[in-house]
Amino acid sequence: MALDMNMPVLVVDDYKTMIRIIKNLLKQLGFSDVDDAADGTEAFQKMKDRKYGLVISDWNMEPMTGYELLKHVRSDEHLNKTPFIMVTAESKTENVIAAKKAGVNNYIVKPFNAQTLKAKIDAVFGE
Repeated sequence: MALDMNMPVLVVDDYKTMIRIIKNLLKQLGFSDVDDAADGTEAFQKMKDRKYGLVISDWNMEPMTGYELLKHVRSDEHLNKTPFIMVTAESKTENVIAAKKAGVNNYIVKPFNAQTLKAKIDAVFGE
């Protein structure tokens, strides 16, 4: 699947500064349509209203975590093909395994830079 720089990307994080950082990195990489949500509940609602080409979600959020969001997305027949990258500050092996089992496409450990983000996105889209 070719990488479309105009596809809508949804960034999900409860930390506004992190949303701003990821949005800036995505813009540096050339993405023009970047939306955001403050938690999994808001993100899932936005995903029902609009088709996103990629979701980049933090793991640790309240009330719905990124992991719970991933499970909701994968169990929804209209959303289950959406590419999903999980972002976390913890590189615990059990978290990575749980996310993989739940159907995550890729995993990024904070902190990261534009090159790391690009490599993870390219890996998801087979570039």
